[in-house]
Amino acid sequence: MNVLVLTDKLIFGGAEMYFCKLENFLRHQQISFYYAAGSGDLSRNIKRKENFFELSRTSHYSNLKVIGNLVREKGIDIIHANSLRMVLYCILLKIMNKTDFKIIYTKHNITILELKNRKLFTALLNKFVHRVITVSEFERTSLVTAGVNPNKIKTIYNGVDMDQFTYQPKEIDKEFKVGMLARLSEEKNHKFFIEVANELKQMPNLTFFIGGEGPEEEKIREKIHDHGLADKVVLLGKIHHPEKFTADMDLLLLTSHREVFPMVIIEAMAVGTPVLSIDRGGIHEAVKAGSTGFLLPEHSVKGFAEKVLLLEANREKGMELAENARKRALKEFSLERMIHSTLQEYLSCDKSFIQTG
Repeated sequence: MNVLVLTDKLIFGGAEMYFCKLENFLRHQQISFYYAAGSGDLSRNIKRKENFFELSRTSHYSNLKVIGNLVREKGIDIIHANSLRMVLYCILLKIMNKTDFKIIYTKHNITILELKNRKLFTALLNKFVHRVITVSEFERTSLVTAGVNPNKIKTIYNGVDMDQFTYQPKEIDKEFKVGMLARLSEEKNHKFFIEVANELKQMPNLTFFIGGEGPEEEKIREKIHDHGLADKVVLLGKIHHPEKFTADMDLLLLTSHREVFPMVIIEAMAVGTPVLSIDRGGIHEAVKAGSTGFLLPEHSVKGFAEKVLLLEANREKGMELAENARKRALKEFSLERMIHSTLQEYLSCDKSFIQTG
């Protein structure tokens, strides 16, 4: 069996990190793996460069040509697409060339097409996609409600490399560090994070850190300046070692407008950093409120501020949450579990592989 794994571009993001994990760890004696993506900072994470092919970040025609050539030359049986754009490329190739490869689509986020034309989105998945992998049960339910054939859908949670994200018990220092690690884009809602920091600016022990880069950077800087928080909120820019950033924090906040199942949550659980998050998408499938972290139903500045103060004053509670979260991460969200489940999806596409796989 020959499998081609695709994603748009190797910038920092959940889908892109997922792609890199597949490239680094997928192994099977009866499967040959090939990979293709646009360039980006995460290109340095690619280990098997002889099986990696670069896509254009601007030319659809060029990408269709590259993928089409790979399908023919490598005898591709399955294309595992990690974005809707890649799914659409595959559909076009199937229509134009009448090729019989199967499409597996891991749905990492909410797409523009499903927001604008849900009926068309559903029809394309039902007609052309052999298997849809969702990264949360919340997303699976959403697709079924939209009309996607439930027999096509399998939930496989994102997995954390526990050797990279090792558990690190907190040392109780005077300073209490509150972090947010996310692309600086509007949907991540950094403005709310800054509002929480502003609410707590009179608390001398609290410092807030933002890791990441993106199109909203200048607006975020302006908001920090407007609130007079230059000495309270630190913009760190690009984070090359997310495991170190996350482990260094005493508390991680997630304030997004929308989410499916963010990797940063289970990475924090793995390293032992308590999580305070808005309840969106499948986050509640990882964070069990009061046991492995805290969830809030709405973007209440006072509500978030109260939880921050609670954990700053009660470090023992934070340690309890962290220990419970690490145990849950090991059981439910390990990289090994994710890789094994993904391999089973490839093998199940061809019944002849099930007996020998």
